[in-house]
Amino acid sequence: MRFAQFLLKNGSLAGIPKQVERFSKFSPSPLSMKQFIDFGSANACEKTSFVFLRQELPVRLANIMKEIDYLPDKLLGTPSVKLLTSYIQTPVPSVTNLLFSLTCSFTQTLVNIRNRHNNVVPTMAQGVLEFKEAFGVDPVTNQNVQYFLDRFYMSRISTRMLMNQHTLIFDGSVNPAHPKHIGSIDPSCDVVEVVKDAYETSKMLCEQYYLTSPDMEIKEVNSKSPGQPIHIVYVPSHLYHMLFELFKNAMRATVETHETSPSLPPIKVRVSLGNEDLTIKAGFGYGLPISRLYAKYFQGDLQLYSMEGYGTSAVIYLKALSSESVERLPVFNKSALRHYQASIEADDWCMPSKEPKKLGKYERTQ
Repeated sequence: MRFAQFLLKNGSLAGIPKQVERFSKFSPSPLSMKQFIDFGSANACEKTSFVFLRQELPVRLANIMKEIDYLPDKLLGTPSVKLLTSYIQTPVPSVTNLLFSLTCSFTQTLVNIRNRHNNVVPTMAQGVLEFKEAFGVDPVTNQNVQYFLDRFYMSRISTRMLMNQHTLIFDGSVNPAHPKHIGSIDPSCDVVEVVKDAYETSKMLCEQYYLTSPDMEIKEVNSKSPGQPIHIVYVPSHLYHMLFELFKNAMRATVETHETSPSLPPIKVRVSLGNEDLTIKAGFGYGLPISRLYAKYFQGDLQLYSMEGYGTSAVIYLKALSSESVERLPVFNKSALRHYQASIEADDWCMPSKEPKKLGKYERTQ
């Protein structure tokens, strides 16, 4: 196995490839927001959580680790990706080699793992940048790397969600700022308040950099309970991350586009709640893949719509029902393998040429 050889060559633990092979044979078990809530509020048993996580965390990690084997050797050899060896080697042995007892400080182990991997996203991004700058990237390789990154980051979101739920519920303390939260989940998340928080933070950064910032106009439409504030079961930190990134880019686009104007147009936000979906629409500047992954994690989405000369709108879709907000998890199987083996073929739709062809006989007969 090429990945196993890479790990051993770089001083990793010899038992890891066997652990990866063992746990990658299992598929991850996605949980719904309702299951997270029900367990944390009524049946919160530390032993039950421990038994689930000691199997589920290695399974999720092993599935994504199998896909690393299909990345280019030169990418795996970049300085930044080498730094991620700790991300690859630490979780599985640390979790699975415990004495299967809560006396082993399982909760503290999860905290240590989570903190150690705080910089995984920027480090991986830097590794890809180093690879592209040093070797260049052909379309097929670029397609494979991007496919892996989306799944790698989604896997990371999911494992951090599991670790956060366990550590926050069983650390023996209650967060005074959010006493009703169940782990990282707010059973009654005030969407507009999260929008306002993200806007205020982005506004502060914008004013520090540009010495000005656009205002925000927000409209709330609750079709389920007209006139009432919109609340859903969600992870406020995930929603805040999406909105903060969108606001930062929307403000940058607004200020730079209207730098010669006497005033800035406002960023317009519309929050709409239906029977099944929550929609948040805002003016926006640039695409942010990580924000889209956060939206997709619980079966939502983030889409961009541009109109030249007018602007760009970002639309966040979230599931309004906690039973339908189910984790979206990558699994290593034959379908995933085909993505890495596929090559980019010629398009089966004709492309317009820059120079129009002569019409020939048809033209002369008209």
